[in-house]
Amino acid sequence: MNQAPITIAGIPIPSDAPLFLAVVAIHVVAGLAAVITGLVAMSSDKRAGPHPSFGVWYYRSVVLVFITMAVLSAMRWAHDYHLFILGALALVAVVVGRQTAPSRSGVRIRVHVTAMGLSYVLLLTAFYVDNGPNLPLWRRLPHLTYWVLPILVGAPLIVRVLLTHPVVQKMASVVDVARPDNRRRGP
Repeated sequence: MNQAPITIAGIPIPSDAPLFLAVVAIHVVAGLAAVITGLVAMSSDKRAGPHPSFGVWYYRSVVLVFITMAVLSAMRWAHDYHLFILGALALVAVVVGRQTAPSRSGVRIRVHVTAMGLSYVLLLTAFYVDNGPNLPLWRRLPHLTYWVLPILVGAPLIVRVLLTHPVVQKMASVVDVARPDNRRRGP
């Protein structure tokens, strides 16, 4: 691989090799698609329509981000192995979230919310770890910020959804009523 670095929109690209640039281009488009479709899925009503449709596109985008990231990491393992780990964790989270999506179980709904939220946080963490030092305002922050800020913002939002979202609460109450150990016993 040709190691002549180039800069595009202020972001340094470590190689100008055509294969590397092609994979980076697909990676960037898939990453943008994941961020946008994830936001739409999160902000949509949790019923048939936009939420599941955009959720499927989010899942597919994260899978494509992982595939392209794996190729890019393999090309520059010494520099990018940590991004591979973040990407693998995001992939596991999105697969778990997808597998628990079409459910009426309170536990599965909670797993779905947590896993999908975590996949989004990990996706953003990888982006900021890789690109934060080159972004306006972000470049002024300590490097540790790129690692912790997404989870510091994302975790309370995930917890808030788990505690207050009407769909999660409805499914949780259905499960609690159906459990034999929660039924009233004699007088």
